[in-house]
Amino acid sequence: MGRFATTNNKGLYFPGFATVKAIDLVTKATEEDKNKNYEEALRLYEHSVEYFLHAIKYEASSEKAKESIRAKCVQYLDRAEKLKTYLKKKDKKKPVADGEKAGGTNDKNGKEGSDSDDEEKNPEKKKFTEQLSGAIVIEKPNVSWEDVAGLAGAKEALKEAVILPVKFPHLFTGKRKPWKGILLFGPPGTGKSYLAKAVATEANNSTFFSVSSSDLVSKWLGESEKLVKTLFELARENQPSIIFIDEVDALCGSRSENESESARRIKTEFLVQMQGVGNDNNGVLVLGATNIPWTLDSAIRRRFEKRIYIPLPEAPARTEMFKLHLGNTHSVTEADFRELGQRTEGYSGADISIVVRDALMQPVRKVQTATHFRRVRGPSRSDPNQIVDDLLTPCSPGAPGAIEMSWMDVPGDKLLEPVVSMSDLLMSLSTQKATVNQDDLQKLIKFTEDFGQEG
Repeated sequence: MGRFATTNNKGLYFPGFATVKAIDLVTKATEEDKNKNYEEALRLYEHSVEYFLHAIKYEASSEKAKESIRAKCVQYLDRAEKLKTYLKKKDKKKPVADGEKAGGTNDKNGKEGSDSDDEEKNPEKKKFTEQLSGAIVIEKPNVSWEDVAGLAGAKEALKEAVILPVKFPHLFTGKRKPWKGILLFGPPGTGKSYLAKAVATEANNSTFFSVSSSDLVSKWLGESEKLVKTLFELARENQPSIIFIDEVDALCGSRSENESESARRIKTEFLVQMQGVGNDNNGVLVLGATNIPWTLDSAIRRRFEKRIYIPLPEAPARTEMFKLHLGNTHSVTEADFRELGQRTEGYSGADISIVVRDALMQPVRKVQTATHFRRVRGPSRSDPNQIVDDLLTPCSPGAPGAIEMSWMDVPGDKLLEPVVSMSDLLMSLSTQKATVNQDDLQKLIKFTEDFGQEG
């Protein structure tokens, strides 16, 4: 059969018998599909794919032609699978009496007709589901509750809303229901998103959706609301589930006369879905985070049943943060850590993280600026279990055994960088200032007094 397929001198593919037959079958299948003769369409799609596969094997001589035919096969097989699934569902829902239809309707207007309508809508739902698939956190962030310094109140509220209902479902029966909306608010860098990572890690049996405004806002009219609706539908299908919306104020700011119609529709759909009118939102928790809670619409604020203030860390929490960020390669004592905690009043967790990162670079800077190195004893780079005596570390010109050289003269496997010291941390602390504005702090405290609770 391969003799029927030819190529011209430019490498273009001329279809052979199998290809022509496949195209003919696909044309008939499409017609039957449009006429809703799904069983016949399914048979023709499957038959056409057999001819296409024959064409790939015997007729297509170029890779480009084979790739084109494969793409068509995937397309028609996908449609065939959808028809197969639909037909199976239809068979299950078929009434016992042959002539009976729900409400006395015929095939065109009864249950069967509504199923076919759902089938026609499936491609749109599938598109939105695929758009939101990236929001589902598959890999756990590996952040435990112990990794979050302080914030005992916030952690307890989240355990109460997320962990307890899954582990002890019998506790939440009758009138006792788990929280369905929790808002974490506070200054930037205080650990709101980090808490969400801990929730994603600790909620083993829950599906975690992490979404932002870019996931839910579309330039096409009406798509944004459908994305919001699809998000909540996915959460209900995969319950227990958690929807985490970072910077929720970007989506749900106060409604006003000056805002666009599309922004208003998104907020309305969000309100409807969170309220759960006509839907069962049991097992779905919406977790929001914002730095500016006073800009939230009052109706959205009401739907977040728990509003937890995540404040700037206290001195003990700051001390713990320095330990967590610094790790093991340092010469800082316990008293030094407490001093650092006292010195960083007004610093957020993110500010402390930046201070430590800068301090960790200080040994690298010492290596770069050093004019003298001396030989020291330490673990070999190739085998850490082996101790060698020829490693080089930066030193002052007057140090015993100092050799005049720059870092360029040091072999790559012989450098032993200095460990981070208290002086390195103090030097970084002198250059890195707190980033939280006192005016915003006052607004947050006022909001907490009016609507929130301490975390």
